[in-house]
Amino acid sequence: MTTHAPDVRRQGDYGLDGDFRVISARWQAMILAAIVAVLIALTVCGIVIGSLVVALVAGVIALGLVLFAGSYVHTSRVGKFKVWARILGDLALHGDEQVLDLGCGRGAVLLMAAELLPRGRAVGIDLWHPDQTGNSPDATRRNAELEGVADRIEVETGDITRLPFADNTFDLIISNLVLHNIASNADRRAAIDEAVRVLRPGGRLAIADLLATHRYRARLRELGLTDVRRRNLGWHMWWGSPFFPTRLVTATKKI
Repeated sequence: MTTHAPDVRRQGDYGLDGDFRVISARWQAMILAAIVAVLIALTVCGIVIGSLVVALVAGVIALGLVLFAGSYVHTSRVGKFKVWARILGDLALHGDEQVLDLGCGRGAVLLMAAELLPRGRAVGIDLWHPDQTGNSPDATRRNAELEGVADRIEVETGDITRLPFADNTFDLIISNLVLHNIASNADRRAAIDEAVRVLRPGGRLAIADLLATHRYRARLRELGLTDVRRRNLGWHMWWGSPFFPTRLVTATKKI
């Protein structure tokens, strides 16, 4: 049985998480830097002219934005790997499982799972929207080569609300911060239903997301899964502040 956790140190380039459909990551960073610079200037001016209220307000907002950005980058570049290494390690995989990653992106979680599957297979599916910088199947495959697991993974292009897999195919289904990108509650529910459909009896499911995780938990219970749990993943997966935490929903399909 494989009981160790995957290595947190990564060799690949996994980009930065975020919504870059309208404004690129570079422009978002430049806009934030400009706002912080203006606020710092206001803080200094407030001190110079003796307006402590202006200095205090501008300084607090500037500090808040810097801390928000720092937390966001930490979660995207470091924190999610630490958290998922623990999640995958706790699953105590045997090493021969078939694993599906819903919305795999550049492979951050997919390839960590693949490290634990010397005799198994990890399949990633995505529509490759700009939810990460440089998101593409080729980027995922390059990362798989760098992590030494290219022979253990497959990458598919597809919609997770209509999975192109047969019933009872996978032993484990994982997903990291994907379902909230689906526009409607009905389609998010369809994604949960599809995950359960392709999960084998006795298989497990672990979905991390920002929004509506209480609905995922409720739907999994309606579908008859057991040991359905929901928990906060802590500060390593805060998206800017504790007001934007990530929660994990886990469950097991009845045999």
